[in-house]
This record gives sequence, C-alpha cells and structure tokens, in this order.
Amino acid sequence: MITSAQCRAARGLLDWTQQELANRAGVGIVTVRQVEAGLTEPRRATLEVIKRALEAAGVEFIHENGSGPGVCLRKPQRKKRRPSRT
Repeated sequence: MITSAQCRAARGLLDWTQQELANRAGVGIVTVRQVEAGLTEPRRATLEVIKRALEAAGVEFIHENGSGPGVCLRKPQRKKRRPSRT
C-alpha cells in the first residue's frame, strides 16, 4: 500500500490540489486530508482507489527498497511515427 508521504509527493508531482485528487479518486476531500495527515489507518479500499487515480495520471510508486518508499512520474510515451509513403 502507499504511505501518506507518497500520497502527498505524488499529488505534488502532478500539481494537483487535494480536491482534484478527491474528485479523480471518487472520495471526499476529508478522506484525502486524513490519508495525507497519516493520523488514522485508512481502509485498504480507500488507499487502492487513491493509488489507482494517481497511477492513471502517470505516477509510479517505489516500494521500500533500502532507501525508503518513494514516487516518480513515468516518461510520457512518444507515439511512433509511421514511415511516410512516397
């Protein structure tokens, strides 16, 4: 699952407000605030919908790998050019 810090960082990378994340994840803004504050243990389903919304926007979650969990943005995929027919 994602951490509260990963959620905040991912939202920052996307330049989203808490309200925008709430809208895209289909949860209330209070839920996003609580997740990001880390004061309560959110339901697994709540974290999953937030994670999916962030991933759909291009965020990749980096799991604990010795340096701690993190986030990054996927490189936009370039469309392959078709060879021109002449």
